Amino acid sequence: MSPEVNLETIVSLCKRRGFVFQSSEIYGGLAGFYDYGPLGVELVNNIKQEWWKAMVREHDNIFGVDSAIIQNPRLWEASGHIAGFTDPLVEDEVTHKRYRADHLAGVDSNDVEQLMKLLEGKKSPDGNPLGPVRTFNMMMKTYVGPVEDSESVAYLRPETAGPIFTNYENVRETMRAKLPFGVAQIGKAFRNEISPRDFIFRVRELEQMEMQYFINPNDQEKNYQNWRDFAWQFCIERLGISKENLEWHEHDASERAHYAAAAHDIYFKFPQGFKELWGTHNRTDFDLSNHQRVSGKELTYFDEEKRERFMPFVIESSVGVGRLLMAVIVNSYYEEEINGEKRVVLKIKPSLAPYRLAVSPLLKNKPELVNKAREVYGTLKKVFGNVMWDDNGNIGKRYRRQDEIGTPYCITVDFDTLEDETVTIRDRDSTEQTRIKIDELETRLKALLLI
Repeated sequence: MSPEVNLETIVSLCKRRGFVFQSSEIYGGLAGFYDYGPLGVELVNNIKQEWWKAMVREHDNIFGVDSAIIQNPRLWEASGHIAGFTDPLVEDEVTHKRYRADHLAGVDSNDVEQLMKLLEGKKSPDGNPLGPVRTFNMMMKTYVGPVEDSESVAYLRPETAGPIFTNYENVRETMRAKLPFGVAQIGKAFRNEISPRDFIFRVRELEQMEMQYFINPNDQEKNYQNWRDFAWQFCIERLGISKENLEWHEHDASERAHYAAAAHDIYFKFPQGFKELWGTHNRTDFDLSNHQRVSGKELTYFDEEKRERFMPFVIESSVGVGRLLMAVIVNSYYEEEINGEKRVVLKIKPSLAPYRLAVSPLLKNKPELVNKAREVYGTLKKVFGNVMWDDNGNIGKRYRRQDEIGTPYCITVDFDTLEDETVTIRDRDSTEQTRIKIDELETRLKALLLI
């Protein structure tokens, strides 16, 4: 990526080219909520499909589920979310604006007493006195049924992992699965963040891709390393992210959840610095043990070969779709000079690009060129699917537009095409152009796109 890329540049590109829009923008938007535009939804779907292929379809022992967003509240009681899914909050006593206490104190801590001491005598960002530090539960509350009372309280799920644990036994039985095996899910989660920020990095509605891998406790170290390796290789090989934009961060004892035996995050170099992208965590037997205790259902596993019964440990692999989208765009963003002119180009891996190909007639006011280009476009669209028709502006402007949205190859029909049945293929990254016979186009493009 270009070293000068900043967050404002990425936000502008995403809005201008139809990747990400502010949700309900015509009404002033709503903090922490975003909509994916035509190009954004294509890129998101390609990322999700790549993850699902690598995680589920290429493994014999990992199975997918799609669980409900609203679950029985006892699930969140057992998982500890009702009691412990909190952030420290402090209020400006004049404006009544609320802020994360740990952010104002400049520490990574949820300890109320520690934060009170650190904030003693400090002012709010508006220069006003601060109230006491209080904890704030980030789960979004709703009601199920016709009466809004304490008996009908429910929550939008704050993570997708919870329903995976409650479906553990269902998956094991129906798929006749033996340890080790995993359960994967892609789905929405909701967190009432106090201060959503940094574009789609920290939001209130997010989409997660998670896999919980159930194992014999004796095999935890080996499996933990395997899933760390999987996450790292996926980012580099499947998403095309540069190694220099990635680094590992190991959670120390103060950062880890109390039940976690180990936790590592892959950090990506976002415009705001290296921040969390993908987490791999050893959750031990915390989840299944708690769900067994609260539900009363037997969730231990009997190993027939070793003739032993135990509660499985869980290795978690978890990543946010929005953060991956942002990482892919930031990683692929370049500003270059071509023939004395500046161009912006997204060098997205072709398998992820919103459009793999764009087809254009050299001139839009020449029916013979338009008709031939439409013929080529129709043929390629049947084969490759995500192909764009582009006849807006001169050919140079079209190339620049396709560069900016990451289209790997542009196909141009010109007057020579009418004479010899050849077209021009332009490469996004090198800008080189080659001519090829139309009847060889499909084979050549499949080779270029590695299909």
